[in-house]
Amino acid sequence: MAKKPTQDFESTLKELEAIVSHLETGELPLEEALNEFETAVKLVQQGQERLQKAEQRIQILLNKNDQAELSDYE
Repeated sequence: MAKKPTQDFESTLKELEAIVSHLETGELPLEEALNEFETAVKLVQQGQERLQKAEQRIQILLNKNDQAELSDYE
């Protein structure tokens, strides 16, 4: 189950990984598996929203400095 809607990205990802591991065991009753899957879908949506916001912040920061260039990570 989702702990709280405002948890950080890393906590969301960790909880999602735990749910996936739990589902992969194949030992859950159908109704419980469906509930876990529903929670996982909500967590994925939260994670995607956080990533989009982070990407927007990066774009804003880069646009503030026209001289800023992205370079390959070494």
